[in-house]
Amino acid sequence: MPAPTIRRATPEDAEALSRIGAETFSETFGHLYPPQDLRDFLESAYGLEKTRRDLADRAKAAWLVEADGEVVGHAMAGACDLPHDEVTPTCGELKRLYLLKRLQGDGTGSRLLAEAFAWLERDGPRRLWIGVWSENHGAQRLYARMGFEKVGEYEFIVGQTRDREFILRRG
Repeated sequence: MPAPTIRRATPEDAEALSRIGAETFSETFGHLYPPQDLRDFLESAYGLEKTRRDLADRAKAAWLVEADGEVVGHAMAGACDLPHDEVTPTCGELKRLYLLKRLQGDGTGSRLLAEAFAWLERDGPRRLWIGVWSENHGAQRLYARMGFEKVGEYEFIVGQTRDREFILRRG
């Protein structure tokens, strides 16, 4: 089987990006939330209109991962909006990076991460930020190997659930 392909998402990809966003978030974290809270969150974070706005925003970029004609992952990057005193308008943020579980561990995630970071630093190095769930130890180890360090925490809210999220920074 050929390696999955990664390509920049366009406005015409809004439905596919919306769908894979909701699917991968649910697959990864859906078990943590009451069903109605999860549905409401997915609509606000990955709904079609929100996705269309994200794709139209020139300060953001999104990518799709495709395997055998199926969208199996995505990433999004843009200006940083994490709640930290040292965030400035010049900071960039990896906002999302998800693959379906069956594709994890084959190097595709690292390729997708490299695409997002290259876009974020297309005009030269700058401070990069990532929010990561406090219990996602694998992602924390990966980001630490890439030079990110924990510099803060905040609450990631899904309905009545408040997840402890770490703020990571590089640069």
